[in-house]
Amino acid sequence: MTRHLPWIGRRLLLGAAQTAAVVLLVLLLTEALPGDAAVALAGDQPDPERIARIRAALGLDRPLAERLTDRLAALLHGDLGTSLVSGRPVAGLLGGALGPTALLAAATLALLVPLSVGIGVACARREGGRLDRALSALTLAVHSVPEFALGVLLATAFGLWLGWLPPTAVGVDPLAAPAVLVLPVLVLAARPVCTLSRLVRAGTAEALASPYVAQAVLYGVGGTRVRWTHALPGALAPAAQQLARTCDWLLGGVIVVEALFVVPGLGTVTVDAVAARDLPVLQGAAVVFGTVTVLVNLGADLVARRLAPRSEVAA
Repeated sequence: MTRHLPWIGRRLLLGAAQTAAVVLLVLLLTEALPGDAAVALAGDQPDPERIARIRAALGLDRPLAERLTDRLAALLHGDLGTSLVSGRPVAGLLGGALGPTALLAAATLALLVPLSVGIGVACARREGGRLDRALSALTLAVHSVPEFALGVLLATAFGLWLGWLPPTAVGVDPLAAPAVLVLPVLVLAARPVCTLSRLVRAGTAEALASPYVAQAVLYGVGGTRVRWTHALPGALAPAAQQLARTCDWLLGGVIVVEALFVVPGLGTVTVDAVAARDLPVLQGAAVVFGTVTVLVNLGADLVARRLAPRSEVAA
């Protein structure tokens, strides 16, 4: 682990710079949008004088460079600011929404990883067989369906027609009633399972055809042990990096799925902040998403180095 410390330090510095760039980009893009928080707070028929007073009270009438400098200085001190709409601290607002999002992401990964590995190994065991062809066709079909369309289909079928699961989380605490997360988890896991399982299948099939696996079979090692302890580890390095990219994708997918199923998480808070032009909340969400992305990719690269120590991961 010690030999990785310089590389980890470089990656963390790069990640901090990337997170800062994301915050700057969010600020500039938000400034380019028509209207601002003052217009949103003024209502449907805003009075220009009232808008001007609200803008002055919120500090939105100051020059962009001045506001940008103040926000960056506050972020460097760990201060995410205060919501322009609700007046609540952004850290508390995001912290309250973090629970449902974290539970949703954890449940998705808990389903995604074993299901992907199981499907990939099962297909590689009989490469080209009926099971391999059937699962490959199924994963290709599922991967072609957009998350929003799949979510509407599942909510209609299992929530409205059959009544087996809640179609939305309106008025329900996901932490107290986890059943409301079943459909969102299925939607979030559907496409990544297809990608990861195909990666595991390809890597496991290649490993099963390698000389060292053939040598293990000659020594009398059982087929199950060969697949899970000799062939599978070689397929996990690229799968781990793909899993990190999947986690990045989940950050965007969570916004769509939470909006569709009305889950009160970070995605819903972000969508509401965009509608209200609540810049501090958007910046805080950008910091959270950027930090998670950096840490997830760092962990994936460490796993890849551990499983494939001869490969060089780009710093």
